[in-house]
Amino acid sequence: MEEISKLLDEVLNKEFIRAVVSGPRTKDGIIKIKVRPLEMKGELCFQLESFTKTQAFHENLDARGAREKLLEYMGEFRQMQIDTTGEECSVLVSKKGKATVKRKKRKVRAPEADRAHNRTKRYILEEGIPVPFLQDLGVMTAEGKIVRTRMDKFRKINRFLEFIEDILPELDRGRELTILDFGCGKSYLTFAMYYYLHEMQGYDIRIIGLDLKEDVIRRCGELAEKYGYGKLKFLVGDIADYEGVDQVDMVVTLHACDTATDYALAKAIGWNAKVILSVPCCQHELNGTMGSVDVLAPVMDFGLLKERFAALVTDGLRAKYLEREGYETQVLEFIDMEHTPKNILLRAVRKNKGDQKAAEEIRKCEEFLQAVPTLGRLLADKGENRAE
Repeated sequence: MEEISKLLDEVLNKEFIRAVVSGPRTKDGIIKIKVRPLEMKGELCFQLESFTKTQAFHENLDARGAREKLLEYMGEFRQMQIDTTGEECSVLVSKKGKATVKRKKRKVRAPEADRAHNRTKRYILEEGIPVPFLQDLGVMTAEGKIVRTRMDKFRKINRFLEFIEDILPELDRGRELTILDFGCGKSYLTFAMYYYLHEMQGYDIRIIGLDLKEDVIRRCGELAEKYGYGKLKFLVGDIADYEGVDQVDMVVTLHACDTATDYALAKAIGWNAKVILSVPCCQHELNGTMGSVDVLAPVMDFGLLKERFAALVTDGLRAKYLEREGYETQVLEFIDMEHTPKNILLRAVRKNKGDQKAAEEIRKCEEFLQAVPTLGRLLADKGENRAE
């Protein structure tokens, strides 16, 4: 840990902006730590905000105390990202405890952190640092200032990047990674992913955006070329039929309508994708196929309630299918891009061990509702094909 200790000695000063510790080695307890500078009674200190699955805890320490606490955490976590006004630093710790530290000078010096105790929220994409795609979206001015009428979109893009920030330890830094974005649409989140992972975090990535709208795909391709994003490609195509790659590391599907989400999830599972991020939309299928269950008459007899119930069951079953196939799955609240109530995000990370309990829960639920959703049928078909 000597190299990490030296790094912390050099960065825990007035140029420090933030740090994020992620990738816990155990499932229980603290899952992430965020660090920010504070000025209290004229003295510089550092606030460590540690998160469990349900709670957040705060601790304010001087530079020495913060260094010791972070060194302790790095015995239990796999990754730490550090931002200062002049540098971006990453720390990776192997299973055997070997630390790798990488430091990258910023092309444009970042503004100092707001050290007020009750400061406004700091975002992954900082105000004051010009970002080309945000400028073309009308979210940011040429000087890097956020257009106040577009603040909602700025917040939502950053919220999406926070979900990616959490899974960085799952992505291999030692090779090119392939990411597929099914139903990418106007692709502002696709551009955000590329900028964050490649420009800010230094990953070697190839991103493919897929959508059915030719004019939208053409425009996205022009923008990628304009920004010099050589490994960001956009293609016209259907989720169900896409066969353009053999291996995929991460699959993103945001607002794919109804069963298109199921086809995207089935593709991701078939590729053994390490990470899946999915925001389902318009879950109509079970609403029309569920059998008549007398005990649920107080719900089933009212169209609006039945529709909402079917949507929740659909996403619950999707999460359980992912668990059955060897993914550690979370169902998280996501601030929707189009201001609709479809704000559930499924985040799944492959752990290579199927969950038989999830399989039994799926079976009982489907028998009770007398329905099998599209994802269940697609996975069953894949299983039969493998058996042959």
